[in-house]
Parts: sequence; structure tokens; C-alpha cells
Amino acid sequence: LKVFTWYTRVLPWYISKNNNNKTPKVWKKTGMIYDGDWRCGKREGYGTLSKTDPQTKEYVRVYIGSWRNDKKEGAGTYFYSPSAFYEGQWKEDQRSGWGQMQYENGELYEGDWLKDKHHGQGLLLLANGNRFVGTWSDGQKNGHGKFFYLDRGQLYEGFWVDGVAKCGTMSDFGREAAVRPTVHPIPKVND
Repeated sequence: LKVFTWYTRVLPWYISKNNNNKTPKVWKKTGMIYDGDWRCGKREGYGTLSKTDPQTKEYVRVYIGSWRNDKKEGAGTYFYSPSAFYEGQWKEDQRSGWGQMQYENGELYEGDWLKDKHHGQGLLLLANGNRFVGTWSDGQKNGHGKFFYLDRGQLYEGFWVDGVAKCGTMSDFGREAAVRPTVHPIPKVND
């Protein structure tokens, strides 16, 4: 605690005089601290952003990774909570490029991002084990994809528009290993 008190009193003056160094900076109002590379008074290069945990009063990491012009840019990891985090590419403070997001509810998305939304090819693994593999646009399922209902042993393969399945086929898939299989199997269609 004494070290952080010293930072809040001495470092802002020191950093304003030496803004091309690796000296940590503390924002007293927000309780944030940045430890990393600087260029012309802005975060640039590699660094760690931390904040004060309101319960423990200790610093916890918020972001570790690359910065450009005072924004998250390039590879980095952002911690939303102890169980939710994003690891991947950033562009101008937004998740953009390839990345993996572990959500608080146990879901996991791995794939392409654009402006903080799922966009491109991606896999969404739900907390119950079901999963969607396919194309995303603006944060929603759009285009061809496969939804694996592993809990009931079925697979839906088809086309989505704005998150809604529009045209496709349902078939049995791993029904014998499913936790809650359907009562009747889907009949096979002869060609």
C-alpha cells in the first residue's frame, strides 16, 4: 500500500517530465495503474493495466498486451472478471481479428471478431456442451453453419439469417452417447 501511495504523489510529475520510459502511471480517480511502454505520453508497445479490487483493495490485472496510440492494439488478454476473459487480437480498443472469449456463464467463443462482435468463422461452445460452428456477422449466426445438439444426439446443418435458422436439415448425431436422446430417431431418407 505504501508503494502505491508513493506512485500517486510522485509519478505523475515524473512521467510528465519523462514520457518515453517504462515508469508506471496511476490514475487516482479510477484506481487504475499502467505499467509498460510509453511513447510521447501515451501507452505504446507492451504493458499491463490493473485496477483496485473494491473488496480486497489490491490491484488486479485488467489487460495485458500490446498498445498503440493509448489504445489496445495487437495481441492481448482482457480480464472482465475472474472467470470471464478475452484473449486475442485488438484494434483501436475493440476485439478485432482472431480471439477466444470465455464468458461468465461458462460459454466459450473461439473465432473471428470485428468491432467487438463475432464476425467471420467461429465456434460457440455452450455451457451444456452443445455447439455451433459456422459463419457469423455482426455478432449473430449468418450464413452456413452446423449446430450440434450433443445433449440429445442431433445435428442441424443449414443456413442462418440474423441468428435465426432459415433452411437446413436435422439428423441424428451421436444419439447413443447423448445425455437426453430423443425418444425416436430421425428416419433416414433414401436417395
